[in-house]
Amino acid sequence: MTAYFDYAATTPIAPEVRAAMAPYLDGQYGNPSSFHTLGQAARAAVDRARDQVAALLGCRSSEVVFTAGGTEADNLALFGVALVAPSDRRHIITSAIEHHAVLEACHALERVGCEVTYLPVTAGGMVEADTLRAALTDRTCLVSVMHANNEIGTLQPIADLALLCRTRGALFHTDAVQSAGGASVRVADLGVDLLSLSAHKIYGPKGVGALYVREGVRLRPLVEGGGQERGRRSGTENVWGIAGFGRSAEMAREHALDTAGVLALRERLVDGVLAGIPDCRLNGDRQRRLVGNANFTFPGADGESLILALDREGFAVSAGAACTTGQVEPSHVLRALGVPGHEATCSLRITLGRPTTAAEVDALLDALPPAVARIRARG
Repeated sequence: MTAYFDYAATTPIAPEVRAAMAPYLDGQYGNPSSFHTLGQAARAAVDRARDQVAALLGCRSSEVVFTAGGTEADNLALFGVALVAPSDRRHIITSAIEHHAVLEACHALERVGCEVTYLPVTAGGMVEADTLRAALTDRTCLVSVMHANNEIGTLQPIADLALLCRTRGALFHTDAVQSAGGASVRVADLGVDLLSLSAHKIYGPKGVGALYVREGVRLRPLVEGGGQERGRRSGTENVWGIAGFGRSAEMAREHALDTAGVLALRERLVDGVLAGIPDCRLNGDRQRRLVGNANFTFPGADGESLILALDREGFAVSAGAACTTGQVEPSHVLRALGVPGHEATCSLRITLGRPTTAAEVDALLDALPPAVARIRARG
């Protein structure tokens, strides 16, 4: 049986979430836009889920826009704001370590005339307030900095960065896909105008996400059609997925303070790896990081070879972002931290979740050092 250490890539659907989805996969199959009983039952499920996601964020239900996932939510935030901005305010600021959903959207916006500034980060993966302050101009319409990095887990000082943006009249978006369920994502505390979520990172189904849009923020929709989601995202709603998302958001709120166990296991893992494997290092800030994230570089041991070796022994780990697997380029996140290219390919992302056990961590600590040694010996 596989010991799963890839919770940053996706999480298993919780039994409670599966139960919430079940009625809409079978008898309750109505279209939420229909007025008959089946349709209104579907509408009620969508409305209930919207309330549940809003409760996680501490916002109004009307400020939650359901999407097909975190990537769409990020794209809606960036394109939606940039394409309604005045022609003299089409400057966007983001960081060099964002998810590709943000970086590729920024590249596309550059091709249609927007200016984009990519902020550098510290060796620990932090965006510093002074760096953002220097980049902000009267032309800046939007700043997008992720709450927690999907590869190294570093948590950004979002509230401080968002406050800087308010002083210059720029909107602030954060991708909280990784942090939801592992850190507070209450929008009032973060001070953000837009925030992206994805259900499958918080024990919900794949293919559904949400964008928080603060009341009063103008947004051009990416998808035109029937005017669903208050005209911000047309298309018949994914009722069963949304119902599952709502329940997973509710559970994330219930478990918001229940992180001590995962944190203790992560520290056990980090201490064991650093003590047991010569010439390795932890990537990202040791303290300001998601409780379940550990990202290591093992110079001389190719990350892909390590993944395959550990997989044969029953451990599922990752080399970085799941959305970029199969690519041979070194991680752009590690390169931005100053990791040389030849070492950036010698890294593993090991992420823990609520189901992770001490026995699984100890088994991985037994298996990883000899695997690294074998691969290094092959040269």
